[in-house]
Amino acid sequence: MNKKDPTYTEEQIQEKLKAFPGWWYEDGWIRRNYKTDGWPTTLMLVTAIGYFAEAAYHHPDLAVTWGRVIVKLKNHAAGGVTDKDFELARKIEEVVLWRPAAGGALEGTPNKFVRSGDPR
Repeated sequence: MNKKDPTYTEEQIQEKLKAFPGWWYEDGWIRRNYKTDGWPTTLMLVTAIGYFAEAAYHHPDLAVTWGRVIVKLKNHAAGGVTDKDFELARKIEEVVLWRPAAGGALEGTPNKFVRSGDPR
């Protein structure tokens, strides 16, 4: 028999989310809203999230529209939010909001690209 990953209580989740600005807990999921500057950027964002989720073998639910991607994470096998969800959330956040360092060789896109969205 496989041992399930331990899940967090709602109070523990709220405490952990303090380290994840823009993420919130609702209906058993931790969630994040990202805004984009349009469909091509939205597709790149979904592909980036998909790549890391597949590499981690832990998959979010995504709601995808023209200029927005909503990420929802919970561990279906464990029946709640676990360390896997927080680790994947951190990786997604790190990757999709990354921008070149000021003064570096990479100048960065002049477009709005991906940005932190309204929490809801």
